[in-house]
Amino acid sequence: MQEKVDEILAEIGSANASSQDELEQFRMRFISKKSVVGELFAGLKDVPNDQKKAYGMKLNEVKQAAQNKFKELIDQLESSGSEGSEQHGDLSLPPAGAGLGSMHPLTYVRNQIIQIFERIGFNVSDGPEIEDDFHNFTALNFPENHPAREMQDTFFIERNPDMLLRTHTSGVQVRLMANQKPPLRSIMPGRVYRNEAISARAHCVFHQVEGLYVDKNVSFVDLKQTLYHFAKEMFGKDTKVRFRPSYFPFTEPSAEIDISCQICKGDGCQLCKYTGWVEIGGSGMVDPNVLANCDIDPEEYTGFAFGMGVERITQLKFRVNDLRLYTENDVRFLQQFKTLH
Repeated sequence: MQEKVDEILAEIGSANASSQDELEQFRMRFISKKSVVGELFAGLKDVPNDQKKAYGMKLNEVKQAAQNKFKELIDQLESSGSEGSEQHGDLSLPPAGAGLGSMHPLTYVRNQIIQIFERIGFNVSDGPEIEDDFHNFTALNFPENHPAREMQDTFFIERNPDMLLRTHTSGVQVRLMANQKPPLRSIMPGRVYRNEAISARAHCVFHQVEGLYVDKNVSFVDLKQTLYHFAKEMFGKDTKVRFRPSYFPFTEPSAEIDISCQICKGDGCQLCKYTGWVEIGGSGMVDPNVLANCDIDPEEYTGFAFGMGVERITQLKFRVNDLRLYTENDVRFLQQFKTLH
């Protein structure tokens, strides 16, 4: 038995491996459960009791030697492999092609919206995605019992004081009005969050572009003409626009913005629910309380504001029927927009 142990130790010490196959052969012969070393441990029960301790120590020595040799062979093989690739690699070959991505449709439409408004004098403002209660609700005339202040509608990070993931980019409007004096003319693109079930028509994370214009003698006519211009620039000269009376805490009077359906051209289809019209956003004259909350005299200045979802505009422009496609990073979906630039 001792002679067999010595033979195995000698075999382990002289072993070599110049390929992955030879390395695997070594592992199977000396490391695996059915290896020769495993057989030696299985025969330990037949050794006389007074010799078991010494014999067991010898077997542990064999096992350790096999494991150390195995690690050594791995290192040698990796080292020889890296050297071989450096020596035999053909540097004259052309590089492997790197696939170039394309612009995401949401980014493309967001940039288009910005460009349209920049051409008529609007600049771009940005603000934090984590907001406090004042900038997200209080300054915008939200009453204390408004549903948006509840956990089921808004992602709150902490309470007392309330900190939350912003539900709209209107907080940027508040910061702009509080830090700058009129005239103000700006748009506020950004990501917003609402506690909604994810489906083909809704998502808890989406993108908005809001706009604000505050100056002396700003009227609803200015609001309508601005949005008429946007709709025709974005969707085409034949696009029709209508305003439906609505309610928002931060504007008065307020109106929903509808455009003629881009799929059926106003004749009626499933997308527009056979009405010929599709809603793209909300708008209105800035409520005097909001101006006062931002230290702007509502007796001297007036203004209008509007907001629209980038996903909705993209859906109408490219006929995307499932909002989840925008965020699932499915290459098959994104490859359809390779021509965007």
